[in-house]
Amino acid sequence: MDDKTDDPRRRLLINALTAGVFSAIPGSAALAEGLFGTAPSKMQTGRSIFRIIGKATVNGKEASLDTPIGPNDVVATEKDSEIVFVVGGHAMILRANSHLDLKGEKKESGSFIISGLRMLTGKLLSVSRNQPMTIRTPTATLGIRGTGLYVEADPELTYFCTCYGTTDVMSTDDPTSTDVVVATHHDKPLYITSKAQAGKNIPRAGFKNHSDQELMLIETLVGRSPPFVFPGTSYDAPRRSY
Repeated sequence: MDDKTDDPRRRLLINALTAGVFSAIPGSAALAEGLFGTAPSKMQTGRSIFRIIGKATVNGKEASLDTPIGPNDVVATEKDSEIVFVVGGHAMILRANSHLDLKGEKKESGSFIISGLRMLTGKLLSVSRNQPMTIRTPTATLGIRGTGLYVEADPELTYFCTCYGTTDVMSTDDPTSTDVVVATHHDKPLYITSKAQAGKNIPRAGFKNHSDQELMLIETLVGRSPPFVFPGTSYDAPRRSY
């Protein structure tokens, strides 16, 4: 994905999204379409997919913008691909070479409840509110209490960032390695593995591979704003050392 974080048009758009005045800016829809592919706004009822780059599948069938995604579907992407979608109150960006199993149920009202995600491989950025769920990767079990999160999974290592909110983190093969993260702005990224000695399988990590702009985009798709604000001018990563 191109790095456009210094584009002044993008800063204008992000500031507008933050302030809740996006629709009041003349030409904002055209600006957003140029930067994000289409103007971001709350997804219409009955629609799931905001954007597809390359090739993505839902339950093994190639997805289009009209493909619905439900609480027990399997979403996958191929090389150089990405899909941005909404399921209930959750909005997600699934990056290239990723495989994601959704677990949940459809309520009588027609709304969806996501209780869990199984991330076999790949990279995922997700936001939710007040909807606890569990994310499982080959090396980690992550208890999500309604938050913004970013996860990268492969067979031997998980990278996990609590962008904001609270998460319970455990090494799948070492229950003595646990952590509770309470974050307001990417405060404590972690690696989770199972190769270290007992109790030491969750070392600290640095911030990488996701941005505040992307969090703002997917929060907008479910009619919300992130709980952080930019100090002065917008930027895409926390200014701290690890």
